[in-house]
Amino acid sequence: MRITQYLTSKLKNFSNLPKEYIERSKKQVYWKTPAEKNYLQTTVERKRFRYTTNRSWTGHFRQQNMPGTMRRKVFVEPVEDWSFFRGDRIEVLVGKDKGKQGIVTQVIPERNWVIVEGINWHYRRVGAEKDFPGIIIKSEAPLHVTKDIRLVDPSDLQGTEFEWRFTEEGEKVRVSTRSGRIIPIPETNNQTYDYKTPNAYIEREKDTPAAVVSEITFQPKLATFEMDIMEEMGIKEERTPAKSYWY
Repeated sequence: MRITQYLTSKLKNFSNLPKEYIERSKKQVYWKTPAEKNYLQTTVERKRFRYTTNRSWTGHFRQQNMPGTMRRKVFVEPVEDWSFFRGDRIEVLVGKDKGKQGIVTQVIPERNWVIVEGINWHYRRVGAEKDFPGIIIKSEAPLHVTKDIRLVDPSDLQGTEFEWRFTEEGEKVRVSTRSGRIIPIPETNNQTYDYKTPNAYIEREKDTPAAVVSEITFQPKLATFEMDIMEEMGIKEERTPAKSYWY
């Protein structure tokens, strides 16, 4: 369910890293059978991870999920249509910051969390050692998307409920139920970890041009790899194949 939700969502790959690398960075294999034909391939690995505000490709995530550490299982109700994105202006509904508005800076769909700039913050001590008291930093705590926040209508900057609808062109958009105004997905949602957007990227001298990358050069045909090489190099097969028999 979570995989389907991720694939059908409009969330962008904020890490700007390949999905295979992220899965490999958090993978913990405890035991694996030898790669031999006489073995039934079996792998014993960790399946349950504790997701927090630290993203799964970071070292902090690995420290919180060290081998042998088991934490209490957290039950998360899947969100069918994820509706909050980086750059959205939201209004807080609970806590000491109730009624305040802020901008979403981080999205954690594994826990249905968002982190809002300057909202729901607290002081935290980090780097404390034996002879060093550490330092105090300001840290924002996550907010739950189903009960702690709601979107802000851009027409009057007031909190509103919304629903997903389709435009005449077939685009799926968020619409305020109070004013009927479309709430667009911010351009910040397209930015990656290194703050690059496809439109803002400048091609360098050693970069492969986008037109070359998108060009379709493969032409499917009923020929083997060896036959393609022979055709390219102008090699003609003049030998007579030996007779073969099937019994």
